Amino acid sequence: MRAFPALVGAIALFTVVGTAAALQEVSSDHPSIPKFPGYSAVTGVAHDFGSYDFDLGNEKTKHVEGKTWSFEYQIDEGKRAASPLELLRNYGNAFKAHGGKIVMQQMGNGGGEATISMPNGGGETWLHLGVNNNGEQYMLDIVETAPMEQKIEISADEMAAQLASSGHIALYGIHFATAKAEITADSAAVLDEVSKLLKKEPGLKLTIEGHTDNVGQKAANLDLSKRRAAAVKAALVERGVAASRLSTDGFGDTKPVSDNKSEDGRAKNRRVELVKS
Repeated sequence: MRAFPALVGAIALFTVVGTAAALQEVSSDHPSIPKFPGYSAVTGVAHDFGSYDFDLGNEKTKHVEGKTWSFEYQIDEGKRAASPLELLRNYGNAFKAHGGKIVMQQMGNGGGEATISMPNGGGETWLHLGVNNNGEQYMLDIVETAPMEQKIEISADEMAAQLASSGHIALYGIHFATAKAEITADSAAVLDEVSKLLKKEPGLKLTIEGHTDNVGQKAANLDLSKRRAAAVKAALVERGVAASRLSTDGFGDTKPVSDNKSEDGRAKNRRVELVKS
């Protein structure tokens, strides 16, 4: 995340340094979005991956996933609380200075809430501001959009067992650049296990199937799924698997395994399947 200049009200935002633990209790601030002067953090929690449903107004919400922080701040003893409007303007102006906007605001003299967002590299940063007790207490919920890092991979032996029992297996640890057939570096562990499986069972032949969600045109999704399957084959051949043992096919969005109406459902539909030939 980029560094910010000083905010109105003398709040400064700093460049991110380091990475939060999978679950980390934090006692200070977000690395780039600090508290308003005169307040102290009562609670603070960070997750490497989580989600928040941001209020867009008009009974609409946006589900955002990525690296998350949640803070509760209380005015220090002897200090004068900022008004709810001052808190909103400070955080809103900081985001606006970097191409952001206030998406929703329902802020009165006693308190309220607001949703603010801005671009952040190739993603976005979203912030929910909630203010209580005439500004004496306020909360920040922050999400920096990012895909989840897959940390649990299926082993070659587990793949073999599932292929033996059902004849196919869905893999979710093989990832691609958005709308492309380029395999991302974090897919190496799963590809290594598939390669290990094929080397342990020299008689095994597989069809590699590509599947997509329903976002975009059907013809484009079909073509993309076929190219992604071919990319997986190429990656396995590079690992020493004979090309003659692998065939490929793609089905686009025609074989969903979940509902395409939610992001979780679409994520399940974006998959590579191995089918025993």
